[in-house]
Amino acid sequence: MPRKTRTAGLKRELELIAQGRRHIVGIDEAGRGAWAGAVYAGAVILPLDNPELTLLLAGVRDSKQMTSGSRGRLISTIKLHAVAWGVGFATCTEIDTLGIVPATCLAMHRALEQASLSETPDYLMVDSIKCADMSVWGLPYESIVGGDRFSLSIAAASVLAKVSRDEHMREMHLVYPNYGFSQHKGYGTASHRAALQAHGACAIHRMTFAPLRGMTR
Repeated sequence: MPRKTRTAGLKRELELIAQGRRHIVGIDEAGRGAWAGAVYAGAVILPLDNPELTLLLAGVRDSKQMTSGSRGRLISTIKLHAVAWGVGFATCTEIDTLGIVPATCLAMHRALEQASLSETPDYLMVDSIKCADMSVWGLPYESIVGGDRFSLSIAAASVLAKVSRDEHMREMHLVYPNYGFSQHKGYGTASHRAALQAHGACAIHRMTFAPLRGMTR
């Protein structure tokens, strides 16, 4: 018997629909813990009234648990079937200026703004992070720890954010080829640390992060 494809569920979304919500936005980030590069966020509204939704998006779950090939295939499916979607980011300069959590919230806000919304969203589901200024977005929201494992809306947003950021880091590898960004995507691997020791920091490193403090570009 073939193994069943793992897919995030819709339990929380269906609870919200029962409460009268209709246009629920899932939001997630990618790259918050990296030493280099922008932090990205995705925002997705799925057609929750489609009874075939979990079949259409079979395999969509926490993007960190998916292979690169699966993410690459499924991002097109997410964009095709989503009611609306958007991607936003905050630069390494904004991260160093604002701090990583406010910069991540800024990326999330930009993702929401980038979504081509044919319907006004009425609820936000955010993976883990709590944004101090989210009330100014004018929408009720909740932060769900591990939401990308349990919510298909958040999982779809995590795929958008992860694929977009990985592409960004591959582009940065062409600009700064000494650091291996196409491989580790800016995270704190042994090879990344060795590259920093050999070459110092470059323009997209987050200088306020502990491994970079005291270094010069």
